[in-house]
Amino acid sequence: MDKHKLIRYLFALIMIGLMIGVSEWLDEKEILFPEMAALVLGLWVIDKKIWTVSRPMLIVLMTVCAVFGILLVRYSPFPLLANIAISFVFTSLCLITSRTTLIPITSAAMLPVLMGTHSLVYPISVFIMSILVVTGQWFLEKNKLRQTPLLHNKKQYIHNPKHWIKLFFWLLLIAVIPVSTGQIYLIVPPLVVMFIEFSSSKAGFRNRPVQVYSIMVISAVLGTLFQYYLHSKLGLPLVHTVLLLFSCLFILFEIVGKPFAPACAIALVPMIIPQENILSYPFQVAIGTGVFLFVAMFFFQKCYRWRRAQLFVCFVPQVIRLRIKRLNRKM
Repeated sequence: MDKHKLIRYLFALIMIGLMIGVSEWLDEKEILFPEMAALVLGLWVIDKKIWTVSRPMLIVLMTVCAVFGILLVRYSPFPLLANIAISFVFTSLCLITSRTTLIPITSAAMLPVLMGTHSLVYPISVFIMSILVVTGQWFLEKNKLRQTPLLHNKKQYIHNPKHWIKLFFWLLLIAVIPVSTGQIYLIVPPLVVMFIEFSSSKAGFRNRPVQVYSIMVISAVLGTLFQYYLHSKLGLPLVHTVLLLFSCLFILFEIVGKPFAPACAIALVPMIIPQENILSYPFQVAIGTGVFLFVAMFFFQKCYRWRRAQLFVCFVPQVIRLRIKRLNRKM
């Protein structure tokens, strides 16, 4: 790992630790926004352009969507499934009209709906942290600790409304059972963000569904174990627990060589959910991740049309592929 990347990881730990520390100090869980950890990874650590959005627009979109989620919880007379649908339609329209690809705003609006958060502390926290994140990105790029990504032609980010209607249909179809049975962590917002990214982006992670699935599940397991055993059982302060958690998670990213932003949010969710449900969380994430990835691969990417070589690369882990190649060489 180069020195600049290590510095960016350290800055990311400081930012995440600051969010957790303030939340713990004020005893306000609404300050803790899991998707902010994903933004820090994507905008600070990863040395390429993850989302197409200007810094001022990022602050506006994140804050507006957080406020909208709170208003839904406070004033909507509709049931949970309808509120999920409304939040998704709103964030989709925000992305289409702003011509940005900041998919994490989906989580900003949907998280309070699923968690029942109605405190204004939440959108205020999102607003302040968004400012800190874009300021940190500016600082890193100004001091050449992170490369300034090249801007792309804006036309390629004009969204197709039909694509979003299709996403909306599948999200509601998948959400029916979790909402009706109360197993809402099957559709926890970072999984919805992953689903949209996987169905919409042309990034390289679309060709690594097995690796993405493994990282998401491992992140959920690590988050649960650290929260349940280190914080709840052993009494380690939450800020120390989270810093240890993300140190392990960042090491995992370097081992696999492909950091994945939604995994950061997935690892942080156990810190805000009711503790009586925490041990079921990784199992729900494992099922939800599998369902979302299957729908994205089959109905959006149409993997059944791919050639055998491409399927082999996508669904066979790299370790196994390398071993097969070595065996073929020997033969």
